Amino acid sequence: MAQAKIGVIGGSGLYEMEGLTDVEEVKVNTPFGEPSDLIVIGTLEGQRMAFLPRHGRGHRIMPSELPSRANIYALKSLGVEHIIAISACGSMKEEIHPLDMVIPDQIFDRTRGRINTFFGGGIVAHISFDEPFCPNLSALLYQSAKQAGARVHKGGTYVIIEGPSFSTKAESRIYRGWGVDIIGMTVLPEAKLAREAEICYTVLANVTDYDVWHASEEPVSVEMLIDNLLKNAEMAKEIIKKIVPHIPEARNCPCSTALKNAIITSKERIPEKAKKDLGLLIGKYL
Repeated sequence: MAQAKIGVIGGSGLYEMEGLTDVEEVKVNTPFGEPSDLIVIGTLEGQRMAFLPRHGRGHRIMPSELPSRANIYALKSLGVEHIIAISACGSMKEEIHPLDMVIPDQIFDRTRGRINTFFGGGIVAHISFDEPFCPNLSALLYQSAKQAGARVHKGGTYVIIEGPSFSTKAESRIYRGWGVDIIGMTVLPEAKLAREAEICYTVLANVTDYDVWHASEEPVSVEMLIDNLLKNAEMAKEIIKKIVPHIPEARNCPCSTALKNAIITSKERIPEKAKKDLGLLIGKYL
């Protein structure tokens, strides 16, 4: 099967990646079902890259329905070590304008009922998640965004809500009071699963609106979102072209060894099914 060390997960508005050469579409089956769509592998700026549209082509899958375990596992099985995730979001700060980009460094989880781990079923692991995004890859993404001419903000807290509806005004005001910077419906459980898979993961958050807290703005509408999504998608593609040639071969961040001391279950107690299903992730530690 084709291999690629760089993965891009396309968010709302970004369902395909132009400019790829030597392209092939790969269907990957995983112990956790099928990914959101076929994975497109091609060469961009001299690097092999795997592209997966998070919501499927045609935007068919809601945030709560995303097969995140299958998505991350599939990318891992193709050799991916770095994931750049594109995510549409709303701004919770006056100074973060629609059409800006944010490279967040923290997450606040308000989701409910999403499966956020590969583990369970007889095997327990506790990863470190104090820094939910790879600092090295995030720094490189920030520099690439500046080079592409984006209005980009470095750092910030991304609050993840369940959706699919947008926030009430009360919720929006409370989130602002908590000091979060942006709000959206994806990134989790992706970020946690990527860490368990020992993949470097960073997010390019594309701001579409001011959510509903901003008194002078019109309420969030689908029409406004779609217009801004398309504009953001074009900038995101330019940023990806900038970052891909500069992603290093070697990794010296904690992401690459996240499971080293995280598996608590005694080796002799791990069920055979778990060993089989998670061999891609834990094999080297058994």
